[in-house]
Amino acid sequence: MFIAYAVVGILLALALTASAVFTLRRNEQVVANMRKVRVPEAWLPRLAALKAAGAVGLAAGLWIAPLGVAAAVGVTLYFIGAVISHVRVKDYELAPAAVLALLAAAALVLRLLA
Repeated sequence: MFIAYAVVGILLALALTASAVFTLRRNEQVVANMRKVRVPEAWLPRLAALKAAGAVGLAAGLWIAPLGVAAAVGVTLYFIGAVISHVRVKDYELAPAAVLALLAAAALVLRLLA
């Protein structure tokens, strides 16, 4: 199970890192999606920091299991919140957030089983 966690955790960490960079750089598509779900632009740096912290935690979780579990819980909750934000405004283009929530949940289960 550890190898499965390593693969899922690292791939998710890479996706989170890219998303954090795009959020910090205020990528046009990211900003448009945030506006669509009514997230204030002032929150973007904080959300990027959460994504970056999740990425670091998932990677560090390869060596420090409790940190990997905590990061996976946090990332799962973050993306469940993203899905809820989309549904709240009746924006059903939520596949990326849903897929990332499922990947984070998979990372959590795999880290617990490893």
